[in-house]
Amino acid sequence: MLSIIGISIILITVALLIWGKASPIVAMIIVPLVGALVAGFGFTEITDFFEIGIDRVLNVAIMFIFAILFFGVLQDTGFFEPIIRGMVRLTKGNVVTVAVGTAAIGTIAHLDGAGATTFLLTIPALLPLYKRLGMSPYLLVMLVGISAGIMNMVPWAGPTGRVASVIGGDPVEIWLPLIPMQIIGVVLVLILGYVLGIREKKRIQKTAHSEAAATAMTDADMKEALDSISNSGDPKLKRYHLIWPNAILFVALIGVLVWNPLPSAYIFMIGLVLALMINYPNVQTQMDRIKEHSPSALLMAAVILSAGTFLGVLTGSGMLESIAIDSVAILPAAVLPFLHIIIGLLGVPFDIVTSTDAYYFALLPIVEGITSEVGVASTSTAYALLIGNVVGTFVSPLAPAVWLAVGLAGIDMGKYIRYSFFWFWGFSIVMVVIAIIIGVV
Repeated sequence: MLSIIGISIILITVALLIWGKASPIVAMIIVPLVGALVAGFGFTEITDFFEIGIDRVLNVAIMFIFAILFFGVLQDTGFFEPIIRGMVRLTKGNVVTVAVGTAAIGTIAHLDGAGATTFLLTIPALLPLYKRLGMSPYLLVMLVGISAGIMNMVPWAGPTGRVASVIGGDPVEIWLPLIPMQIIGVVLVLILGYVLGIREKKRIQKTAHSEAAATAMTDADMKEALDSISNSGDPKLKRYHLIWPNAILFVALIGVLVWNPLPSAYIFMIGLVLALMINYPNVQTQMDRIKEHSPSALLMAAVILSAGTFLGVLTGSGMLESIAIDSVAILPAAVLPFLHIIIGLLGVPFDIVTSTDAYYFALLPIVEGITSEVGVASTSTAYALLIGNVVGTFVSPLAPAVWLAVGLAGIDMGKYIRYSFFWFWGFSIVMVVIAIIIGVV
């Protein structure tokens, strides 16, 4: 009975998320509550489940609040703009170089872990360049999306935080073994950019745009592209003269996160304070910056805390354990030790048909529970599902940031999925295979 109720909770939650009938917060709070009551648990027991779940994710939620605030302040200062402007200047007039540069720019722009910010910063800047050279805007969005997906493994981005919420532990500790995968992923996406750039150049040469492809950007084209970067925020908040202090702060924060002498949440608290003191010494301006970025920070924290209650009910009630035990009895024994790899290889399609929240908060706990019964480490299961899925976020129509990217580029969502789906999926499969070879999975 526990297995049936547990599976019902998960399926109903996933269905509500897929069909957009409820927000993640609503679905992950109300559905397990009703399920626990149907299973016969009283309010005292449900309170215990709630406390178990909240204790599991509280540090993750706190880290997300201050990480989003920290990177929001750095974004306000224009910290990332000079790097991206330099890349745009470097890539002008050569289709292959532009494609490789797009991959590099997407990687840099997603250092803050926010998909919407990444697309807002990159697409308006690069789209005039693509139009001038006759390049496909679908290629632009795809390369930025894959690059952002690789960087989405950082602990202040959504996927790693969700994994930490499910399996427990500090997001930074979960992220450290993923650093080699990110380095490999960056190299691979640059290679992919080169390959697709050659393909795009050949396509252009076969069309009426061949003349444009052979011509460098005009000064007016370049000015339009660079201006779109500079105009991406409030000019009164830009602190270009403080770029080196901000660079030192950014590098130091990443270094301390890797060193890990303090909890990651506390490190981001300190980083936020220093960023505010360096760039906005005025108290009112500091409060205004916090207020500006608080909605995004609190929304992500609310989702994480809601997931904590969801997992608290499923775990504390014994539903997940019951599902795992029953699944082990049903599935062929030969499949169980490799179930996490199979799901990881299907990570991108799963993101298309579920959602990022459903994938991590509903599917991952089940797979982890099943594989742990046959001796697979929780981290190995989590890494397989994370690496197989993480780039798929930016091809899924269930991700709001993708709709933003499609709108900014002026392209069609259905055509974008058809254009890029198999490139995203193939890239994720290669990443999973490499993770197995080097021992991450």
